[in-house]
Amino acid sequence: MQRVNKLLSLIVLVLMGTELTQVLPANPEESWQVYSSAQDSEGRCVCTVVAPQQTMCSRDARTKQLRQLLEKVQNMTQSIQVLDQRTQRDLQYVVKMEDQLRGLETKFRQVEENHKQNIAKQYKAIKAKMAELRPLIPVLEEYKADARLVQQFKEEVQNLTSSLSLLQQEMGAYDYDDLHSRVVSLEERLRACMQKLACGKLTGISDAITIKTSGSRFGSWMTDPLAPEGNTRVWYMDGYHNNRFVREYKSMADFMTSDNFTSHRLPHPWSGTGQVVYNGSIYFNKFQSNMIIKFDFKTSTISKSQRLDNSGYSNTYHYAWGGHSDIDLMVDEGGLWAIYATNQNAGNIVISKLHPLTLHIIQSWTTNHPRRSAGESFMICGTLYVTNGYSGGTKVYYAYHTNSSTYEYIDIVLQNKYSHISMLDYNPRDRALYAWNNGHQVLYNVTLFHVIRSEQL
Repeated sequence: MQRVNKLLSLIVLVLMGTELTQVLPANPEESWQVYSSAQDSEGRCVCTVVAPQQTMCSRDARTKQLRQLLEKVQNMTQSIQVLDQRTQRDLQYVVKMEDQLRGLETKFRQVEENHKQNIAKQYKAIKAKMAELRPLIPVLEEYKADARLVQQFKEEVQNLTSSLSLLQQEMGAYDYDDLHSRVVSLEERLRACMQKLACGKLTGISDAITIKTSGSRFGSWMTDPLAPEGNTRVWYMDGYHNNRFVREYKSMADFMTSDNFTSHRLPHPWSGTGQVVYNGSIYFNKFQSNMIIKFDFKTSTISKSQRLDNSGYSNTYHYAWGGHSDIDLMVDEGGLWAIYATNQNAGNIVISKLHPLTLHIIQSWTTNHPRRSAGESFMICGTLYVTNGYSGGTKVYYAYHTNSSTYEYIDIVLQNKYSHISMLDYNPRDRALYAWNNGHQVLYNVTLFHVIRSEQL
């Protein structure tokens, strides 16, 4: 919710808080009206261009092309504002961290010079900490370079805005093809930049935000990450077995404030709490089997079913809390995943990327983490994150990166507000974790650390 509030604040700032200088033509009805400003109160580039009435120059092909270019520039300006806000926010954190690192390095040198006067144990501890933190320094340098990259985007949009303003005074005086090429190039680079910002390494999880209190101790709830804009339907499944009724709430607001819902009857009962709704269909594990079923809500029919070969089921390789949670289906920025364990991998976690239409395995990764020792798990940007338990003090402590086939141990606190987590899934559209916590439906916002390398753009 915190991330949503930040985005809403940004939109309000752009729409209401920006001071613009208006340049009015002699005859507004026959000319372009250009509203422009180099920067707003926080240094962001803002440009707005209003076309003349549709009756003027409507048959002029060049005018139509120009209008399309103007719309592209306006869209890019809004994207850059979001990009700028993220980068500036993270840059403040980076600068503060950089000062702390360099201060620690100075302190370490002082201790090293006078190590004979210090206790050996303290000296070794500081040296080990410095060795751990020193690799972060070049990463921080890259982040400062990212801020310069965003500034470059802002300057290019300003230049394009100036060119378009001049073009409205003298049609044909500027090389249209060259102008179009510049817009397309900038748009592609900006899209690549925004795509890189969408993913990153998990560095923090907010406190739990309680959305509703309902149902039994176990269950799952979710929204569709591929639903059309404005569609916030909530899907709700109480229990972990012997149930086949899925509740559909029209919106998050309806889910929070009312008990009005539509009920969908699945052809088979589900197993565990690892269901996921993705692009209008629900994917679930059929009870007492290793069968994965894709059920289309629009047609109320099974559109595909496929066995997950060699996977355990019926409490063979479940999460630590039990509940027939052998197969956990989940979605991240990269698509559909299945998390399970096999005898061949000695009961350790297996990660499989699934094709959403055929349910065939695209690729699998075997890990060294026992499935029964995991409290819950979720995928973000191709990395599997595992919690150390489901009750009491909980943290995310293991991460497996499928892009490099490597793992690491981490330490990120996960507030277990109601003492028993039986479902934990990431939604890439909301950039939030959905959890079922002892009969409470809760959300967690996540913080992702990302570095954009300008040479890759």
